[in-house]
Amino acid sequence: MSTPVSPSDGLGVLHLFLKVGPGSDAAAVRAAVATAMEAGDQVVPVAVLGHKADVAFMALGDDLWRLRDLQTALVGAGLELLDSYLSLTEVSEYAQGVPDEMKRARLHPVLPPEDKPAWCFYPMSKRRDVGANWFELEYDDRHELMMEHGASGRTFAGRILQVVTGSTGVDDFEWGVTLFGRHPDDLKDVVYTMRYDRASARYGDFGTFYTGMVDDLDVVLARVGCT
Repeated sequence: MSTPVSPSDGLGVLHLFLKVGPGSDAAAVRAAVATAMEAGDQVVPVAVLGHKADVAFMALGDDLWRLRDLQTALVGAGLELLDSYLSLTEVSEYAQGVPDEMKRARLHPVLPPEDKPAWCFYPMSKRRDVGANWFELEYDDRHELMMEHGASGRTFAGRILQVVTGSTGVDDFEWGVTLFGRHPDDLKDVVYTMRYDRASARYGDFGTFYTGMVDDLDVVLARVGCT
């Protein structure tokens, strides 16, 4: 067995986006997910809408080797890996003063939430453009902008659960954002509203969006045609 490769605090988060093909084996997919969950990892299955993928798995665990094992097993089950994103749970530098309970929820989220089957994921970074370079701002200015941004997000409490994970140095963007919503228009409304915040309007760059529905693994596999 390999020595675990683990974050000092928190969890690794691996988003996998896959396509179902003629050789896809639902029983092998179930076995891969069961093995990961029996080892203590969380695995959220998503039926993806549109052409970008058929199915997504959001996996959270404290050993990157186990996340790699899940990826290997899903590909071995006949699913074609189209895209992926790696990040780590974190407490933002702008949220160090929050209560310990909130820190624990950010470092060790319990997913998926109940009654929020609408789902989307996208990566994002802060700009380094001339005249709009986030990293040239003083901390107090950045803190003010992020407090404004957070206040917008809190207006969606109950409708949206937002999981923001850090990916600076481990993937192409600086953060991964996963949203769980009661309704698909909740996803649209929160992203639209928060893009007007100065932190996003002036400094935000966004990657590819993936959208789908969270359900039990058997339901997801049946609906995406993996039998």
